[in-house]
Amino acid sequence: MPSLLLVEPSGDGWIVRGDFSDSPLTYSSGARAEQAARDLALRLAEAGEPVVLDIRLRDGGRAGRFLFPPHEAKTNRVALLRA
Repeated sequence: MPSLLLVEPSGDGWIVRGDFSDSPLTYSSGARAEQAARDLALRLAEAGEPVVLDIRLRDGGRAGRFLFPPHEAKTNRVALLRA
């Protein structure tokens, strides 16, 4: 099951929250929050973890939903190192 990352408005800022932590990451703009979430999703995918990134608009509507599949080359390399 993929990890979930969510970018959403919070008060006068934006937050990135997900399965990975109890406390969300806070940002002053939606663009910064989205970029941080994309960077985190890419790092998790490179480590072999599938990620779903859900980005919300200020009114709560969905701006986008993206799947970051695990990178097979890294997964295979880790499997080879374990053998």
